Amino acid sequence: MNAHMQQQMLEQQLLHAAEVMEEQIDSEMKKMDEMDDDDIEKIRQKRLKAMQRAHAAKQEFIAKGHGGYDELPSEKDFFDKVKECKRAVVHFYRPTTLRCEIFDKHLALLAPKHVETRFVKLNAEKCPFLCERLNIRVIPTLLLIVDGKTQEKVVGFDQLGGHDEFSTEMLEWRLGVSKAINYRGDVNQPPEDKRAPARNPLHANRRIRQADDFDTDEELFGDD
Repeated sequence: MNAHMQQQMLEQQLLHAAEVMEEQIDSEMKKMDEMDDDDIEKIRQKRLKAMQRAHAAKQEFIAKGHGGYDELPSEKDFFDKVKECKRAVVHFYRPTTLRCEIFDKHLALLAPKHVETRFVKLNAEKCPFLCERLNIRVIPTLLLIVDGKTQEKVVGFDQLGGHDEFSTEMLEWRLGVSKAINYRGDVNQPPEDKRAPARNPLHANRRIRQADDFDTDEELFGDD
């Protein structure tokens, strides 16, 4: 197939897509024209109630400590604080490990953006029992918790491009892959990494998950 034919096919596809979109818009406009004032008011009230529910949920999350990036002082605080959260991102750090500060920077930016998730940090040197139980052997490590279970771990930076200069958007995408946050982008397509274009984070993610020996469905909390 020559270039001219390819160009014609592309133009036909674009024209067809435009026609379909125009039909959809016309259909929606026709529905709006056929609505009376009562129908429009019902839609307005429905959207208002949805906004009120979203606001109430946000306030409830904030009341539980969501929206900030805080340090938990002890293992007991971990169980007390994380148990009541549907989702949590826990950064196991060591004060002498400089790369932990890189995670700190990004997590502090993501916490207020994703109030549906609790973001906390825990000094690994102060919680040896917890590190042993969760097999935390590399610092820094992010523990991603969903519904009281270990969903996954992000160990170091290999799953984020393999370098220190990864973006906040890259980490946000990685948390979205594990459903630790409500991610609005495409989890199958990581954001562009301009600093390391040759590496594919999806490939690095597969390699790390195969190398790490941990249970991806580990119970953190027993029955009350």
